[in-house]
Amino acid sequence: MPALRAAAGIARDTVARSPLPRAALGALADHEQGPALQPLAAPGAARPRQPRRADASADASAVTSPPLAPRISRLRTWARRQRSLLAALAGALVATLAMVLVLGPHPGQRLITQDDIDKAVRASLEKEPLPSAAARAHEAIAPSVVRVVGLMDESGSGDDDAEQRAMERSLGTGVVIIDNGTILTNLHVVAGSKRVMVRFANGHESEARIVGTQPENDLAVLRASSLPDDLEAATMRSTSDLRPGDEVIAVGHPFGIGPSVSAGVVSGLRREFRTPEGEQKLTNLIQFDAAANPGNSGGPLVTMDGHVVGIVTAILNPGEQRTFIGIGFAVPIENAASAAGMPPF
Repeated sequence: MPALRAAAGIARDTVARSPLPRAALGALADHEQGPALQPLAAPGAARPRQPRRADASADASAVTSPPLAPRISRLRTWARRQRSLLAALAGALVATLAMVLVLGPHPGQRLITQDDIDKAVRASLEKEPLPSAAARAHEAIAPSVVRVVGLMDESGSGDDDAEQRAMERSLGTGVVIIDNGTILTNLHVVAGSKRVMVRFANGHESEARIVGTQPENDLAVLRASSLPDDLEAATMRSTSDLRPGDEVIAVGHPFGIGPSVSAGVVSGLRREFRTPEGEQKLTNLIQFDAAANPGNSGGPLVTMDGHVVGIVTAILNPGEQRTFIGIGFAVPIENAASAAGMPPF
């Protein structure tokens, strides 16, 4: 009997530590206190009636069926831990519904078509038109254009008789190709002069000296003695992809007026020109029809992207007026760059 009681105690402790339901614990207690404690019946006495045991299937269902309360408790615990995620999902759902309500088609609302967009663009351009391609090209090159005057005496600045100087070919234009004050112009503008004066785009004036010449292309390279702040050099571009019909502008000081801008197209390539005196023949020239007059000599011929492709050097006029009749010539920038000692493109 003591051994039975000890075994029952160990079983009770084990069950107490296990997560079995209360019904199973009760059944185990009944088993512990059941037949083992029944007194022996006296001889001849009637055997006591045993209590009727419950159905085995009912006991099995009581042990194996998990209660509903722990499931609900675990669900609540998970919900508390995922509170931020649930809130984010709920917010996203609300935002999506709001967008559907706002952006979705409404009764009576007309859909925007491509015609509506085109009309809006045209109205905007009429109200504030875009600058022309020529205007944008001039804006790009303007800070690099200079006025050049070749003086035959030590005095004066070249501001007097600008028109006459232009006709005498001692007033022209130049373009800054290096921001250290290196300027390209025509040789005939400064040839034989005792002093050379240049005026930059911002009005700054300086003396300049001739540092290089290329007579076969009527080119001269100048170097200014003093420079304005933030001097900008022009961007040069190869003429290898230049084609007749490409749009260009000529920038200069015709008759001393300027800087002036005229627009046209490339009329031809690899042209030849002989000076009116017949003293020199220039070859491999760019022909253009943008207006150019005395004073434009040495100025840049510029594409619509603001890049210099040539140096204006001559105009063709069989008469004695020496004014523009629609045919101008420019030295390709490759030749001009080589005159300044710069590598070819």
